[in-house]
Amino acid sequence: MQPIIKVRGLSKRYTITQRVDEYQTLRDSIVHAFAAPLRRLRANRNRDADGRSGASEVWALREVSFDVMPGEVMGVVGRNGAGKSTLLKILSRITEPTLGEAELYGRVGSLLEVGTGFHQELTGRENLFLSGAILGMRRAEIKRKFDEIVTFAGVEEYIDTPIKRYSSGMHVRLAFAVAAHLETEILLVDEVLAVGDAAFQKRCLGKLGDVARQGRTVLFVSHNMATIEALCDSCLYVANGRLVAQGPPRHMIEHYMGAGMDAGSGVRDLRSHPGRRRGSEALMSSVALYSVAPKPTAILRTGDPLSLCISYSSERAFRPVLTVGVKTVHGVPIFNVSDRDARQLASCAAAARATVICEIPEIPLLPGNYVADISLGDTRGDFDIIKDAISFEVVPADLFGTGRLPSPALGPVFCRANWSLKPYEAEPDGIGENEHGCAS
Repeated sequence: MQPIIKVRGLSKRYTITQRVDEYQTLRDSIVHAFAAPLRRLRANRNRDADGRSGASEVWALREVSFDVMPGEVMGVVGRNGAGKSTLLKILSRITEPTLGEAELYGRVGSLLEVGTGFHQELTGRENLFLSGAILGMRRAEIKRKFDEIVTFAGVEEYIDTPIKRYSSGMHVRLAFAVAAHLETEILLVDEVLAVGDAAFQKRCLGKLGDVARQGRTVLFVSHNMATIEALCDSCLYVANGRLVAQGPPRHMIEHYMGAGMDAGSGVRDLRSHPGRRRGSEALMSSVALYSVAPKPTAILRTGDPLSLCISYSSERAFRPVLTVGVKTVHGVPIFNVSDRDARQLASCAAAARATVICEIPEIPLLPGNYVADISLGDTRGDFDIIKDAISFEVVPADLFGTGRLPSPALGPVFCRANWSLKPYEAEPDGIGENEHGCAS
């Protein structure tokens, strides 16, 4: 089987030039014109061995190569500025590559900037036909799908109202509905799920899932790791304009999260920590966070394991008791774990220098940023207490296989539950209902 998308050595260079004031005097224009040859000569001298001018040129993409097979849903992950959107714009023929080539075999639909091409003075109906034509839909195709698009957007009552009177949510819903109903072999999607309310985002996710199940090829850029894991068959990890790795979504997500923060993230020196409580003995020297990867990390997914490794050094030997409290960045406590309750270290030998490890098998937190307080002592009390010892981020995970999680706005704690349905059975004789309507 031949790839439906073939990308070979794709590179894109942008030139950054200094802005010239829009309004100049005649003298300024003459000086600027006479100085131009000197500026070009200086720029040529500053070019490096690769022909780049380090101060005036930026490579948004460098030598990116990959294949996408028919019917494959491929995700693209990476930090802001990594080159993901540039890649999709080149594949959509919006911009031309500086080097390399991309071959796409089939009709291409793009969901890059939802709402592009809408005219504020035209009605929703007129804009639907206009936007569909811009995106490459034939008039007969738009007519056939008209009712389906309007129903999906939820703007039936306002379809003949000028777009300028639409709310921002209605505007986005209609724009996405038009683009999502394109009948194309290839669909390029760039973070469209970041717009709209929660209900609309779920509807978008469901539509993209339908597109994937229809066997169409999708290249999907998103910062929502749960969505990437739920929808995609494979994944690209892009960083600094280069393709770092390609493979299963879960592995690429772990790779991306492990490199998502600065070097040394997930490790904090505690010897002179500003959060140490006054009067504490400076016993704890460092704390490190570990999850599924062998290296320390400050980014983990909902439901992943979390291990905190706290090293301490003292002039006297003692049996350590460690307490870890996790709270939101606003200081609201979420949970607290302590060996003062579990007493699992009670049988350990006293030590003046050691590393205490606290293992949480499954972190019960929804996506967000969190902070850990830690205290070290023995059975008599705490010697060293540090507030805001280390922070970490929890990102989404596809725990249910649906690409969905409860909204963190409803509370930060994640709780699993099992659901079942039992057929109705008549209550035995003698069992009535109490005043609340429940069997008693």
